[in-house]
Amino acid sequence: MVKDLFERIHDNKGPLGKWASQAEGYFVFPKLEGKLGPRMQFQGKEVLNWSINDYLGLATHPEVMKADADAAAEFGAAYPMGARMMSGHTDWHEKLQDELAAFVHKEAAYLLNFGYQGMVSTIDALVTKNDVIVYDVDSHACIIDGVRLHMGKRFTYKHNDVESLEKNLQRATKMAEEQNGGILVITEGVFGMRGQQGKLKEIVALKEKYNFRLLVDDAHGFGTLGKTGAGAGEEQECQDGIDVYFSTFAKSMASIGAFIAADKDIIDYLKYNLRSQMFAKSLPMILVKGALKRLQLLRENPGLKDKLWENVNRLQNGLKDRGFNIGDTNTCVTPVYLEGSIPEAMIMVNDLRENYGIFLSIVVYPVIPKGIILLRVIPTSSHTFEDIDQTLAAFEAIRGKLVDGTYKKIAAETTVDMEAQ
Repeated sequence: MVKDLFERIHDNKGPLGKWASQAEGYFVFPKLEGKLGPRMQFQGKEVLNWSINDYLGLATHPEVMKADADAAAEFGAAYPMGARMMSGHTDWHEKLQDELAAFVHKEAAYLLNFGYQGMVSTIDALVTKNDVIVYDVDSHACIIDGVRLHMGKRFTYKHNDVESLEKNLQRATKMAEEQNGGILVITEGVFGMRGQQGKLKEIVALKEKYNFRLLVDDAHGFGTLGKTGAGAGEEQECQDGIDVYFSTFAKSMASIGAFIAADKDIIDYLKYNLRSQMFAKSLPMILVKGALKRLQLLRENPGLKDKLWENVNRLQNGLKDRGFNIGDTNTCVTPVYLEGSIPEAMIMVNDLRENYGIFLSIVVYPVIPKGIILLRVIPTSSHTFEDIDQTLAAFEAIRGKLVDGTYKKIAAETTVDMEAQ
């Protein structure tokens, strides 16, 4: 008997979906309203927002907003129509590609209409069934989905563990030799949950012993790391060793879209083989011209990044001085690790929002191990020292309630299922 395909879906909503009845609209799919920035509205109340990746404050920069408005007035939201290969190609797209390539110190670049699907397609296009992929076990979902398309062998290595990577490179080398294939190593410039930089310099050094190519997702590093803001590779002085560099416009550039950068012959190949770009609409002109203005400001206003790091250092040093565990972050992403159950985490976040006016993202199992609560704080150049001090005081208060059992008691008295922790 053939089962109804939807039977499983009705019975099992998944590890996050099972919380929907208690969490949706508040803990997940919340609605932040008002002008993007540190101070926004949530359910009719002003909150101090630490949950958006507008690292450099470009989302509401006057020059950016004018560029976006001017492009919208001139072109509307549709132009150009069609895929790049057919009818959606313009001089402005080429100009943005050239400027991005120069900024990240690569020969050429290619625009992607969306970061997630662009990464999936890039992985798919770079490898054949005879090739072997080796990637960090904590890689972003877009990398995992890209690897799933691979018809050949793939290995994960322990997170940011170069020794584990080398062991897997040895396995991959043997297999690639037998299959007459190559090896693709994939990691991230910045891991967006824990805030650690990928071990790029150490990985590049392994090229002296093993024959592989390196693909790096630097979504959080672009604009925030490196002398000029060119990302984690520039920060670690190994950009030349990154064979294919990927970043998105959804973080420091405060927009939509992405790009890949590499040697010209590789980009020429990819632009004819990236299925998500060949068979999808070109990036609209409003986003292209907006990205050009954002990139100009990123290049010409180093003070934006300087202010960001002033805030990062004040926040992270303040947390460490107060005894909070922020792991080994060495980027802007600031995780605060606490011990507690999912129900306790839900009560704690409610307290933060309703009584302390602090809005931030919460990460729990299955993203991180059971029994751990990760409060993910994203400082930006738009935050003030006053914002930071207010948040540090709130964190001290909620930690006390977590430790003394206040949140556990409240959770037990609510409809939260304590057995689901």
